[in-house]
Amino acid sequence: MHTKFDFGPEADDRIVYVRPVAVDDLPDEVREQVPGVKTLYAVCDADGERLALVKDRRMAFLLARQNDMSPVNVH
Repeated sequence: MHTKFDFGPEADDRIVYVRPVAVDDLPDEVREQVPGVKTLYAVCDADGERLALVKDRRMAFLLARQNDMSPVNVH
């Protein structure tokens, strides 16, 4: 049950993380583009680098899957 399986080096590169981001924490130029929105969703790589910001969680998962990535939810 606790046996590790080697998925190969490319397996780690395909996982992305989806997490909510408070619009108030974003730069002014981003906040100006989304008036009235309180939360956006970030798609991030394993190093935490933000790859995309989208309006809703569903869109974040769709975007990741359309780019052959495996999205994982982060709270």
